[in-house]
Amino acid sequence: MKINLSNAVKFESRHNGPTDAEISAMLEKIGASSLEELINQTVPKSIQLDRPLDLPAAKLESEFLKDFKKLASKNKVFKSFIGLGYYDTLVPGVILRNVLENPGWYTAYTPYQAEIAQGRLEALINFQTVIMELTGMELANASLLDEGTAAAEAMNMLFAVKPREKKNATKFFVDEKVFPQTKAVLETRAEPVGIELVYGSIDSLDLTDENLFGVLFQYPDADGEARDYSAIVAAAKENNVTTAFAADLLALTLLTAPGEMGADVVIGSSQRFGVPMGYGGPHAGFFATKEAYKRQIPGRIIGVSQDREGNKAYRMALQTREQHIKREKATSNICTAQVLLAVMASFYAVYHGPKGLKNIALRTHGLAKLTAKSLEQLGYEVTSKNYFDTIKVSIEAKSLNAIQSLALSAEMNFRYDYDTVFLTFDEAKTLEDIASVVEVFAKAKGVEAPDLSALASEIELDLPEGLVRTSEYLTHPVFNDFQSEHEMLRYIKRLENKDLSLVHSMISLGSCTMKLNATAEMIPVTWPEFGQMHPFAPTDQTAGYQELFANLRHWLNEITGFADTSLQPNSGAQGEFAGLMVIRAYHQSRGDHHRNVALIPTSAHGTNPASAVMAGMKVVLVKCDEKGNIDIEDLRAKATANANELSSLLVTYPSTHGVFEVAIQEICEIIHENGGQVYMDGANMNAQVGLTSPGRIGADVCHLNLHKTFCIPHGGGGPGMGPICVASHLAPFLPGNPVVKAGGEQAVSSISAAPYGSASILPISYAYIAMMGGDGLTNATKMAILNANYIKERLKDHFPILYTGTQGRAAHEMIVDCRAFKEVGVEVEDIAKRLMDYGYHAPTVSFPVAGTLMIEPTESETKAELDKFCDALLSIRAEIQEIEDGAADRVENVLKNAPHTAMMVLTDKWELPYSREKAVYPLEYVKGNKFWPSVRRIDSAFGDRNLICSCIPVEDYASEEA
Repeated sequence: MKINLSNAVKFESRHNGPTDAEISAMLEKIGASSLEELINQTVPKSIQLDRPLDLPAAKLESEFLKDFKKLASKNKVFKSFIGLGYYDTLVPGVILRNVLENPGWYTAYTPYQAEIAQGRLEALINFQTVIMELTGMELANASLLDEGTAAAEAMNMLFAVKPREKKNATKFFVDEKVFPQTKAVLETRAEPVGIELVYGSIDSLDLTDENLFGVLFQYPDADGEARDYSAIVAAAKENNVTTAFAADLLALTLLTAPGEMGADVVIGSSQRFGVPMGYGGPHAGFFATKEAYKRQIPGRIIGVSQDREGNKAYRMALQTREQHIKREKATSNICTAQVLLAVMASFYAVYHGPKGLKNIALRTHGLAKLTAKSLEQLGYEVTSKNYFDTIKVSIEAKSLNAIQSLALSAEMNFRYDYDTVFLTFDEAKTLEDIASVVEVFAKAKGVEAPDLSALASEIELDLPEGLVRTSEYLTHPVFNDFQSEHEMLRYIKRLENKDLSLVHSMISLGSCTMKLNATAEMIPVTWPEFGQMHPFAPTDQTAGYQELFANLRHWLNEITGFADTSLQPNSGAQGEFAGLMVIRAYHQSRGDHHRNVALIPTSAHGTNPASAVMAGMKVVLVKCDEKGNIDIEDLRAKATANANELSSLLVTYPSTHGVFEVAIQEICEIIHENGGQVYMDGANMNAQVGLTSPGRIGADVCHLNLHKTFCIPHGGGGPGMGPICVASHLAPFLPGNPVVKAGGEQAVSSISAAPYGSASILPISYAYIAMMGGDGLTNATKMAILNANYIKERLKDHFPILYTGTQGRAAHEMIVDCRAFKEVGVEVEDIAKRLMDYGYHAPTVSFPVAGTLMIEPTESETKAELDKFCDALLSIRAEIQEIEDGAADRVENVLKNAPHTAMMVLTDKWELPYSREKAVYPLEYVKGNKFWPSVRRIDSAFGDRNLICSCIPVEDYASEEA
């Protein structure tokens, strides 16, 4: 046998599930002679690309990691004293290895199916408890995208809940010492909805202004100063003005909680609770408020409920607030969270406990005080008052350049502002770091540095009485029982074992694209060259990141057929909003300020209309026909009727119904003929890459869900990334940043706080594209379409398939109609819960059509896994048939009682009219890989009637309604 010395395994064969033999078998089943024939029957010939993707040749995994390490080494990781909401932190190894680097945590989906998500739901309850107790507020959500987004959501919520006396008020006062990146996000969000931002010193605030509805403070502020705002908040209440605090979570272990000062909302970032800076993200923003606003709070809330046996169980509370229900009436487009990062922050708090957190805060404060005293001995003026971690040092102009040069030589980054140097400290700094800082300032004066050891013995906490926290926090046992690593490891593992993720089985969520998140793609995320970078570090220190951004933008331009890309939006919904704001800026640049009508098909994702309203647009809905396609005549009529005001059409392609609409080019032409722009929702880009593109189809802008098509894992409900790609005429308006140069020449203001959004997870998508190459990406799309059509073929004789293309093919997903089963009392939810007994997470339930399942297998699943999933659904169909035939009871059956827990079937008493084996081992394969749900079906209504969103001891939990 000859040996082929160059025969290495391509990454494509690892990513794409089906083997050649499986491909042949599946093609035979669906009745296509080749993949090419299947694609031609699925994707309209008129929009297919006429050339292959022009991307670099695919790299082997080992080759990529070697080359990427060279790229990463171009980043210079200096000690950061910049602050402004981003801090060095020490990620406990037990959390780094067992959460951030663990696919059991990072490949899970959003906890819509709560019975198989109890682990991350408990971690999120812990997160909410940390936020509520440190801020002193009554309610917190399960995280937001970043601090800037959280501030914007606070502003919008307070605008929406104005009292009757302030119904016409439009002014929102922002303390001039709020972080600059937060101000920029506020500006983006305020103007389209008619909010007037007013900046100024808190001392100039006129609370009697009848047009003022809210105020935002930074606590401590950008200069490092903490103030007692109690009197101002009290006066604000007397004038029906609401107050929001942007607070530092670590500082709140020492400082009086904003809730104790009377705050209405408290927001911020949990980044310094064990989450690397990552050049700006991802981090879990937080949002806490009063229970009176529980129906208005943006994002997700995790609540305590009970299962059928009265046992405590967690689930997402108040889900009717989701955008797919409120749509254009939604006040926010937030439909996701930063779950993985919130989980990390919550475990950080659990591991350190209240004493440990306070010690970290005291040490951080002590390092700042020691530096201040040392600099004062050198003759510098430290002007900060009542600071926590940031000191403000006045510098003579002639010394500023010398200090900056000396600091850079010592590989340290300070923050500079004219004649001022700001120094911010954190838990990662040491006494040696303080000595280096002081040495810089001493050299600038040509004098000897003082003896730090003598000064260190004098350091103590001496904040004013009104600022010193006296209330307790984190007294629940979960924050006091796991301070040893052994116990922490076991606690993390106990929670992980309650969650089903991609490590167990296929997650076939339509529109959510739960594909392989390859290990080689994930490895660089925790490299210090990416993780330990401050987003406002000097650009010449970030050459590795800049090269990554440039290459990734070029590749995404090629894939989408567009001219430029912004990597800033850090979720799909934020990408939608960014795209619409760019379209809005384009129209306004041409004097078309009146163009504010957005046409949106009734089948669109619910965030589409919510994003349009946030961008100041009026939503006009467009009908779909009986085949699920956009009704062309209704579109034409509404485009013509609104021709003078038409801003845009928001369209998903392939459609949300899983079909490549043949009239898509005509649809785009109609919009352009009437002066509008076409925004393409990139949720289904998984079916386009390499076969067609938004640019080829005729769109002007699209967003890409990098956490779907480009392999960033879902992390249990976040992080995500939603870059936007645009045609050349829209490129000048791509979003910018107030601190780092980014975006176009006429950039809209910031969409996210950091200039490149959640930059540290972009290596995942970069790696995916680099290792797949153009041909591999194209083949992945073909496999996704093949796998979907194979499932359709296996199910079609047993379940109605709701929509298909003109030649009977599905795109990359399909909708299975379960509505007829209602006649025998079976709801689609029953099927979703019964799938758990077979070891599967349900497909997307009741979207975009109520009573249906939307199935998307992705390209990463093998035929063997597809067959197991189909076998499960067909077995469930047979169980429904037993009910239809009268062989099974309409109430006491395996579907209505699903899921079945180990505790349930191990009891001595079994009175159900079917066997234990039928309940928990319905098919032979389940016996070899059984996943046990940890709770029975959860009573969601109970949880909404009794809203509890923080930790409560088990012995205090009552199963009776309050």
